Amino acid sequence: MDARIAVHPILGKQEKGRLITFYFDGKPMQGYEGEPIAMALKAQGVMVHRYTNKQHKPRGIFCAIGRCTDCVMVVDGKPNIRTCVTPLKAGMQVQTQYGVRAMKEGDQK
Repeated sequence: MDARIAVHPILGKQEKGRLITFYFDGKPMQGYEGEPIAMALKAQGVMVHRYTNKQHKPRGIFCAIGRCTDCVMVVDGKPNIRTCVTPLKAGMQVQTQYGVRAMKEGDQK
């Protein structure tokens, strides 16, 4: 049984794209192109996306609609990417994030 979300409350109906490889903390993983990064990670058993800065507590998917910061990760070198609403692409480098960093001038949103 596939545990993926069929209809996302913000992104709508999820169509399976082609099976692709992406990297989580340097480890190759597979997911479907276009599905939210968080969905691909969850399907691979990854539940922790970041750790809080002060108490180093694990955080993962909470709202799944892009409103909180629990699922933020470093994606292709950019911090604070909300993985619950960001589509997966082949070759993406997804990394566990430590804390939530303030955006600096010149950072892309």
